[in-house]
Amino acid sequence: MTVGLASLLPDTSALILDRRGSVLYIWLNRPEAKNALSQEMTEELSATLSAVQDDRSIRTIVLRGKGGVFCAGGDIKSFKSSMQQVDAASVAKGNRSFGYLMTQLNEQPQVVIILIEGAAIGGGLGLACVADVTLVTADACFRLSETSLGIPPAQIAPFVTERVGLTQARRLMLTGARFKGSEAVLLGIAHAVADDVADLEAQCAAILDNISACAPGANAVTKSILFETLRAPRAQALDFAADGFARCMLSAEGLEGVAAFVDKRKPNWAIEPSQESQ
Repeated sequence: MTVGLASLLPDTSALILDRRGSVLYIWLNRPEAKNALSQEMTEELSATLSAVQDDRSIRTIVLRGKGGVFCAGGDIKSFKSSMQQVDAASVAKGNRSFGYLMTQLNEQPQVVIILIEGAAIGGGLGLACVADVTLVTADACFRLSETSLGIPPAQIAPFVTERVGLTQARRLMLTGARFKGSEAVLLGIAHAVADDVADLEAQCAAILDNISACAPGANAVTKSILFETLRAPRAQALDFAADGFARCMLSAEGLEGVAAFVDKRKPNWAIEPSQESQ
């Protein structure tokens, strides 16, 4: 764990954690394996997300990969050991665990930004589909390669389909099509394309500046409302939203936000952009 992090963060080896102000940078740290998703890495990522889930002093999580590559997908070498298991239920259980991580990252209360350079293959592409903001370099490579290995993109399929729609999901999954950063934006996987890594980081910095003006508690409630609209009937979702609105309106954030608006000043949660890079 990086020196200076809050004690609530776990010790990690497959990840590098770096907190800067209200931003927690999480680096996938297996560059020798193009940051393939090992069991250790996924367990550490889940533990980190759980550790900061209720910490509103952390407003944003930025996830990226070391070594110039975001993520080459699942750790194929580890699949071989799974093939030695004759118990299909055990294999299914191991596969399902990645779905829990996908759901956790998808609904994390903080704003999640994913920066992609190099490649996002298989599960790496799946991760790109659960960020609130995904930024990619123009030359980054994308592919859902699972069916070329004789397996389905099982746990990422719902998230990819939700992101790109059924028609495109079928094409990408059933053909293993390869594409670059610009097409990732057209498909809706990413929100913006950068010329290079420097541009990628500059775009991220601009987004962090925008987030610094938003109340962290209100952002967390907003995300919960968005996902409730996908799960619940309309009337139930609106009831849920009304309850969240009331809690926010009567919270310290809500009272401060209204007071700041009336007084024509910045609310006390607004962070000067320079602070985020400290």
